[in-house]
Amino acid sequence: MAIEEKRAWILLVVAICGYGTYLVLVFGLAASYVPTMLWTIGGGIVAGIVLHIVASVLTPGADGRVDQRDREIGRFGEHVGQSFVVLGGVGALGLALAGAAHFWIANAIYLAFVLSAVLGSTAKVVAYRRGFQPW
Repeated sequence: MAIEEKRAWILLVVAICGYGTYLVLVFGLAASYVPTMLWTIGGGIVAGIVLHIVASVLTPGADGRVDQRDREIGRFGEHVGQSFVVLGGVGALGLALAGAAHFWIANAIYLAFVLSAVLGSTAKVVAYRRGFQPW
């Protein structure tokens, strides 16, 4: 498995686990959403960095070089994932214009970033597993 595919898997797992933790803490325990959101985002960033380092150390021959296929798959995954950032921004703008509470606006943006990471990483993993044919 290429190091770039491992990184896509790491982002996928960290995004799902981080957001799942956030949902359990906010809706299950009625915790305040602001510190919970900040801690889960920060924890996800730290977990992602640590897991990337571990994957790089444990992958023999992972010297950081990527080939043309890795670059194309990375670009493809990022383009696919960015669609949810745009949709989340439009949704948050709509909520703000409608006068929604800060809670809903912040959660719409957070969900958009999580869906972007999940969708982009899934596209990368599928491209690595099933093959990638650029248009």
